[in-house]
Amino acid sequence: MKILSLILCLFMCAVGAFGQDARLPPELSSLVEAERAFARLAVAKGIRDSFLENMTDESILFRPGPVPGKKWMTERPAPQGVLTWYPIFADISRAGDLGYTTGPWEFREKSLSDKPVAHGQFVTVWKKQADGRWKFVVDLGTRNPPPASKESEVSFPSDKRSAGKVDVVMDVEAARLSLIQVEEDYSKLVSSKKTIDSFLSLMADDVRLFRLNAFPAVGKQATQAALATRQGVLSWQPVKADVSRSGDLGYTYGSYEFKASGVDAKPVEKGNYVRIWKRQRGGKWRVVLDILNPTPPPQPAS
Repeated sequence: MKILSLILCLFMCAVGAFGQDARLPPELSSLVEAERAFARLAVAKGIRDSFLENMTDESILFRPGPVPGKKWMTERPAPQGVLTWYPIFADISRAGDLGYTTGPWEFREKSLSDKPVAHGQFVTVWKKQADGRWKFVVDLGTRNPPPASKESEVSFPSDKRSAGKVDVVMDVEAARLSLIQVEEDYSKLVSSKKTIDSFLSLMADDVRLFRLNAFPAVGKQATQAALATRQGVLSWQPVKADVSRSGDLGYTYGSYEFKASGVDAKPVEKGNYVRIWKRQRGGKWRVVLDILNPTPPPQPAS
């Protein structure tokens, strides 16, 4: 018991230590700290309680398709095991009302003293509430092999500017519909061209790509290389979009299909995606994060 308490203490200190970064602007630091506090609560009180404490009433989880997060968590037994994670990248809108975090996670079957049995990456989209607290609206992740090393610093975009006086989008609903239209046009482009270049055409230079059983690809060149290892045609249908009050950061999620090409092509892969968009200089939307999470194929009838 003493050993377990010591491990718990060391973990809490480590998660807190990851946050000591003077480079982070205050408003971005508050988002990163919200993610860390979420992770600490998961160890202290368990997965379900930590999620219920940190999700909005409209939050979405993927189980396997999008479901109301609070309802799903409340109606099921508390998940067993210990889930740990910490952020290594974050960004926030200029209005300070919308942001996202990402980083590695590990799962242990019983306690922190156990060896991790699963590893992966998480993507969490956060929205600031009326009381000033950050709570998440979307959470999705992927799996990857055990990492050879661990990052310890939180990074953020090189163009990160401190929030100050910002232009507020007067019609946020119109901005949401506009982003949905961008998504639909993007899907039509990729489906018709059927090339990696068409998929890359709306991606930012510092895009982050998340795929199952692989570590994140960061940057267009790494993303292109990652996509080249798995040829096929990707199509998707957006379900929802939301945009910050400053109109510079938004996200979409929905369903996708991937049809692999080649003689050894597997059956059509279906799943969920989350995509984060950021307006670049000149006002054009570009993808800064793209994550796919395939749903397990249906089990054959016995």
